[in-house]
Amino acid sequence: MMTRRGFLLGGAAAGTLALSPSAAGPLPPAVDTLPADAPVRRLTLSAAEMEVPLLGPGRPATRRFCAYNGTPLMRLRAPRGTRLKVDFTNRLPSATTVHWHGIRVPYLSDGVAPITQEPIPPGAAFAYDVPLPDPGFYFFHPHCDETGQVGRGLVALLMVDDPAEAKVPFDLEHVIVVKDWRLGADGQFLEMFTDEGASTAGTFGTVRATNGAVVPPRIEAPAFGDVRVRAIVADATRVIDFGCDTEDAAILACDGQAIPPILLDTVPDGVWRMGPAQRLDVHVRMPGPGGEVKIYDYRTAEPYLLTTLVAVERGKKKRPFRPLALPVAKEVPMPDLKRATRLEFLVQTAAGAIAVAPSLPPDDPLAKALIDSVCVGDKTFWAISRNSWGAGADLRLPPPLETLKDGQSYILSISNVTKHPHPMHLHGHIFRVLSSSRKKMPQYLADTVLVEPNESVEIAFKATSGNWVFHCHILEHMDSGLMGWFRVA
Repeated sequence: MMTRRGFLLGGAAAGTLALSPSAAGPLPPAVDTLPADAPVRRLTLSAAEMEVPLLGPGRPATRRFCAYNGTPLMRLRAPRGTRLKVDFTNRLPSATTVHWHGIRVPYLSDGVAPITQEPIPPGAAFAYDVPLPDPGFYFFHPHCDETGQVGRGLVALLMVDDPAEAKVPFDLEHVIVVKDWRLGADGQFLEMFTDEGASTAGTFGTVRATNGAVVPPRIEAPAFGDVRVRAIVADATRVIDFGCDTEDAAILACDGQAIPPILLDTVPDGVWRMGPAQRLDVHVRMPGPGGEVKIYDYRTAEPYLLTTLVAVERGKKKRPFRPLALPVAKEVPMPDLKRATRLEFLVQTAAGAIAVAPSLPPDDPLAKALIDSVCVGDKTFWAISRNSWGAGADLRLPPPLETLKDGQSYILSISNVTKHPHPMHLHGHIFRVLSSSRKKMPQYLADTVLVEPNESVEIAFKATSGNWVFHCHILEHMDSGLMGWFRVA
């Protein structure tokens, strides 16, 4: 089911490097992040539409909801060091791909049309090689018609477990998925992409939800027990201020990467701001029997309740709160800050589809791939350093933002000169967030960083061979120009 162009763009899956006569150069080698003899788990995966009662019992069911394996907001778990061999079939009525967000996969399994693979048409299949070298909290989603398909629910969670975490004595794990629904009164989906939203802060859902439901969950936990709360903003647009109504809470990990625990009360305003695609692990100590801990999004006129944890008697005793630190992953490549090359990028509005650097020639295979692609937007509102991803009638692949060297360390300064926040995601890498020009923040590892208006954030990473996109995870922004790519060779 793969054309010659598909072979040129993705033919390294069999272990041989396919070369493309592109002006961007031959395809870089794909780097495996696990040894060849790593244990393998086969996963049969499909994406399809279904009917789901999103508005609750007695209300009209929502048609055309998208899910993996027929399970809304599906969750998977696997041990660190496992290799997932994924046999994916597209049962949607439109093309799609699968992107393994935050996972250090070989770039030819990164799921980005057109620079790592062709879009997978309805009824077609694709094999993904997904090594899991790092423990943490990840997710996967399409990277084609992403605003529409994610907006209609096509998101799944992936927990990669570290055996060392079994020694951390949590009594309960609770996952919070922040994902709103854009529905009319009849329960059916409205347009996900609007010009007004795409050119500003994004088009928001009409119905707020937690874990897919309009009623926030109430979860029982042992009185005086320890709960690991794992929150993800799976929404296409919403930025939240995560917080809770207890002093006994500490941040343990960002984007799945463990950090020395930070008391939530000690960060500015006692909340952690999270944009689309960002994740957070928090240790919450429960109160005595009958007590409750309420977890909120405080970024609203009235705090929005995400979850209530209810303390029930289980024989535990009250004791001082000491955060339970998670084991730090040792496999993530760390940048050498003293030898790092500095690069600067502006996140800005665009007056149209623009590129200050010459685009690839019209007969270039990569340029043709984008022209043929269905995975692009219709309008251009945004740019990175005056370069916009192809959209509308201007379906050309822009040149790489930079050509980087495999194994070299880089410090990226990302300056947001717009009026709206932008969660910036770099594929294929876990980076260190170094500093912010506007707020005092600890250094931490992440794959997505929220850059607020008139803020500059510095991140550092060690580059890995491949073609990797860099984009805003407010999906309408990405679909309307706010995406670029790095070539690492």
